[in-house]
Amino acid sequence: MSMDIPFLENTENPHTVEEKTLKFAVKSFGFESKKLWRLAGPAIITSICQYSLGALTQTFAGQLGDLALAAVSVENSVIAGLGFGVMLGMGSALETLCGQAYGAGQMRMLGVYMQRSWVILFITALLMLPIYIWSPPILALLGETSQISHAAGKFALWMIPQLFAYAANFPIQKFLQAQGKVLVMLWVSVGVLVFHTVFSWLLILKLGWGLIGAAITLNASWWLIVIGQLLYIFITKSDGAWTGFTWLAFVDLFGFVKLSLASAVMLWYFH
Repeated sequence: MSMDIPFLENTENPHTVEEKTLKFAVKSFGFESKKLWRLAGPAIITSICQYSLGALTQTFAGQLGDLALAAVSVENSVIAGLGFGVMLGMGSALETLCGQAYGAGQMRMLGVYMQRSWVILFITALLMLPIYIWSPPILALLGETSQISHAAGKFALWMIPQLFAYAANFPIQKFLQAQGKVLVMLWVSVGVLVFHTVFSWLLILKLGWGLIGAAITLNASWWLIVIGQLLYIFITKSDGAWTGFTWLAFVDLFGFVKLSLASAVMLWYFH
């Protein structure tokens, strides 16, 4: 004897279903947004702080006169700007490698990749030195007046330490970002920005050191960022991601160079 079994009917109001779906979507969006901003917020502020170092130096230099302002502005935007872009682009190759190593639980490889990037970026910085050394004729060729080219070129020579700070800093930042340790970068950058503001005023204006004071302060600020982040890494070992210096940093450099160059080209293309 068979018996018909009726289908279960959905007695829930369609509007109630839509409301629940909307609430779930909003809740999920809020949850994911909080996770995103925990990483993106500190990273954004870090970038603003580091960008502000050169901008503040340029502002203080403007109080020294038009020539000093032009010299710092041209060096910041052309010479240092080129160095910054190349180093950032090549250092960004670590984002993929460190992200993969972190996701696979191979924490030790993060430190190896960072050191490998240091080797490549420091060699790149050495190759870029002629641009800093012969910047006056290069700037003159680009259409700058001889007076501004000479002043900017002289300031560029003083800013060579900043180029090597770029080479050290960007691999460190990708190393920390891959682990979500963006607050370390934030607090170091904020602290250095305060230092930079105070000492720029002191050396450039109060003591009257002019562009020499500007160069000392700007170089010192970038190297303080590097030193502050390195101290954190060396002291905490960064959850096993840092196990000390290793010869593995010199293994497969050619493959790493190709990836770094591709990353640099890609970054320049999108900018």
